[in-house]
Amino acid sequence: MKKTRDIITIGFALFAMFFGAGNLLLPPYIGVQIGDHIGITILAFGLTGILLPFLGILSIVNSGNEFQDLGARINKYLSPVLGTIIMICIGPLIGIPRTAATTFEVGVLPSFPNSGPILTSIGFFAITWVLTIAPSKVVDIIGNFLTPLLLVLLITLIAIGIFAPISDYNLTLLNTAESFTLGFIEGYQTLDVLASVIFAGIIITASKAKGYSSIKEKNQVVIAAGLLSALCLFIIYGGLVYLGATSGVSDLNVKRSELLIHISKSILGPYGMIAIALSIALACLTTAIALTSAIGTFFSSLTNNKVGYKLLVTVCCVVSCILSITGVDNIITFAYPILSFVYPIVITLVLYTVLFGSFITNKKPYVVALAVSTLIAICSVLKQLNLLGKDIIQMLNHIPFFQYELGWVLPSAIAFIITVIITKKEIGSVKDKK
Repeated sequence: MKKTRDIITIGFALFAMFFGAGNLLLPPYIGVQIGDHIGITILAFGLTGILLPFLGILSIVNSGNEFQDLGARINKYLSPVLGTIIMICIGPLIGIPRTAATTFEVGVLPSFPNSGPILTSIGFFAITWVLTIAPSKVVDIIGNFLTPLLLVLLITLIAIGIFAPISDYNLTLLNTAESFTLGFIEGYQTLDVLASVIFAGIIITASKAKGYSSIKEKNQVVIAAGLLSALCLFIIYGGLVYLGATSGVSDLNVKRSELLIHISKSILGPYGMIAIALSIALACLTTAIALTSAIGTFFSSLTNNKVGYKLLVTVCCVVSCILSITGVDNIITFAYPILSFVYPIVITLVLYTVLFGSFITNKKPYVVALAVSTLIAICSVLKQLNLLGKDIIQMLNHIPFFQYELGWVLPSAIAFIITVIITKKEIGSVKDKK
């Protein structure tokens, strides 16, 4: 009974850590664009928004107790460099400011149209600071109190929207393949693959604190909690995509926050604003708490505790507060090229570690695969920023799936396989000489 209760607490906490601003705003906006291509789009969004984050947790569980253990399997310098990039992205640069900006635009502004974002951001990060300053209590605060209320609110909204749709499916200009690509790429904006390799350390620490000290017990609890979190995410994501697809909104320029407000008002009537304001506040607050705690823990460990956890948490809250004032859409637009660079690298690391880490122990194939993914990710970002000529773009488009921003997939796999074969031959030749 205790083990089941602990799994539920940790699983709910992990769901709430993942489910923040982007996770609530992105699915309905995807739904507006894909019409009746519901199934394929939810599948695609689920790959980058659910499956890969779960594999991220699994990669840490298989490697040790934290992200540093995963990176150390490849190269001792990988963990601090890539870890720093990830933490800055999911932390004060993109992820955390977006939580406060969403709280203001969806939870506060509709009820107080003359208000500004500054006071909301200050209040939001004051609460975040108070609830984050004691890291040992983060998981229990989120899992036992905040998440159940969030789930009840969202499931109520989705259930009513499914049984009494606002409208028929929207018309769409996208075909099935384009809808899949949209769902897959938009899943990047959740930041969850990046967050998963960091959150895993928090969850593993929480499981140990609850008495699961052996490797077997720890792994069982963490993996079970990860599966529970994934199930909750699938239900909520699928429901929100459906609500967007049947929202009756055809304007693709609609602000994501305005779309969510329209859906909640149409489904729940005058109570819609209250429900969505509470949902937004809970979703964003739980994620901000988890991310801020992760920032403090990571950089404190990286500096061998020369920079204290409380100071890092305070600095993170102040910087995030300032950046959050720029607004949700500006943050998302700013984040896209950065995530297009970071995501392929992290996905390559996570996938190959989970799939091959137990029987391919040579580091060279992983290093080569990461290098290839990084190179193609750089080309993809340069293309997005219009810094490449037409001839170079045409050449790059010959790489399978490059035009869908998935050009790193096949080349990194080929590079990995070739390097495995070469290294095996090298090892074999050395043994023959002996």
